[in-house]
Amino acid sequence: MEELFFIKNDVMPVLIRGLIVSIQLIIPSALCGLLIGVFIGVLRVFGSVVTRRLADTYVMIFRGFPLIVQLFIWYFGLPHLGIYLSPYAASVVAFSLCSGAYHSEYIRGALLSIKRGQLMAAQALGFSKVKMVFSIVLPQAIRRALPGCGNEVIYLIKYSSLAYMVTCIELTGKGHTIASETFKFTEIFIIVGIIYLFLTTLASWLLRYCENRVRIPGFEHHAV
Repeated sequence: MEELFFIKNDVMPVLIRGLIVSIQLIIPSALCGLLIGVFIGVLRVFGSVVTRRLADTYVMIFRGFPLIVQLFIWYFGLPHLGIYLSPYAASVVAFSLCSGAYHSEYIRGALLSIKRGQLMAAQALGFSKVKMVFSIVLPQAIRRALPGCGNEVIYLIKYSSLAYMVTCIELTGKGHTIASETFKFTEIFIIVGIIYLFLTTLASWLLRYCENRVRIPGFEHHAV
């Protein structure tokens, strides 16, 4: 009973404050990452040779560098160049750029899956390249890429816990602080894990709902 009282009155209020910070990290990072991924994915398929090379280099760097290294560069490295980011800003920038690189892979694959005949028909109707991409190809590609992009959002929820490494004290950071003060590491981090499980489950339900809302009967290809 005393343990439950401790969790209710001392632990949960602190973790809820950390959860709010985590949500403030996750939402803008997820939206910015998706926008970056769409932009880079389009460049990798329909851009000029130069823009394709630049986009591929971006993806190679941000998929190749560990996320924790990226966080350290944005927060601890940029001050040597005279650029100072707050812990929150550095975390959002790192999460967005890293997530965008992975999103671009899903978008690129979906774009390449669109049948060539549709592109030829659009050109025959006088569509410009930009209008063809944004009116015909991209809407179909996003539907096909949505499950993969949703998976990246789930990953983002979990690796947002790295933000506390650059002193952005979110859910995991708050949990670490309480555990260090009370030495109840097992109990605290089980609660933290349950909260992350709740977030990822909720996100999965929402993403599945979005998939169902944009699904066109007969458009998706299901394995037999």
